[in-house]
Amino acid sequence: MPAVEGVVFDWAGTTVDFGSFAPTTIFVEAFKAAFDFELSLEEARGPMGLGKWDHIRTLGNDSTINGRWQAQFGRAMSDADVDAIYDTFMPLQIKKVVDHAELIPGTADTIAFLRDSQIKIGSCSGYPRPVMEVLCAKAAENGYSPDCVVASDDLSAGARPGPWMALQNVIELGIKNVAHCIKVDDSAPGIEEGRNAGMWTVALTLSGNESGLTLEQFLVASESEKRIARERALSRLEGAKPHYVIDTIADFPGVVDDINRRLNAGERP
Repeated sequence: MPAVEGVVFDWAGTTVDFGSFAPTTIFVEAFKAAFDFELSLEEARGPMGLGKWDHIRTLGNDSTINGRWQAQFGRAMSDADVDAIYDTFMPLQIKKVVDHAELIPGTADTIAFLRDSQIKIGSCSGYPRPVMEVLCAKAAENGYSPDCVVASDDLSAGARPGPWMALQNVIELGIKNVAHCIKVDDSAPGIEEGRNAGMWTVALTLSGNESGLTLEQFLVASESEKRIARERALSRLEGAKPHYVIDTIADFPGVVDDINRRLNAGERP
């Protein structure tokens, strides 16, 4: 019977780092350190899911941020400026990513479910390889080691929202049918990546970048507060047209069961 063969998980906001705070806070610090430029945490979250150089370039192209940049420097942000911010960002991110490597609640149980189901576990990220090496080592200490890790700078073809990192997982994991693979992410570019690769896609609303909740806030939130955060996240994710929307990775095993049902009925992504 047709069944799910593999899952490709994002990292921050999906399996580790509830609320995706490691990259966002470091973007704020990098803009400040490189150019004494004030960037809000909410602004830093905007293009999440892209490769980090592209993320900075996209921030610089934002009309509001560009207006403040022009007022401060008398010119638009150049690619050289992006390089300077990226070069400031990288050592900060490598140093601090381990502080945000705790597993999101439900990750360990979901991974165990996938292992028991003989489903291969891949991953990819907007983080470049030097950051991923540090993060993977710390995540392994915390009990999470996927079968495959693809970083944003691994492939010459590029990163999200193109399909290449997701498809590299398919190659390395030896998955025979892309339609039997699921991409799980908390960002629109990550969902678009999965759709472009021909996979089922699952968007996470409450553990990731778009809700911006800390784990502590999530654990004490009322149902009304969760509903508001869920709706806010969905308004930013629904344009990517995910096949499924769930709160966190803890809800994922039920999605696998439903996709298996749909595959058995002859459906495809």
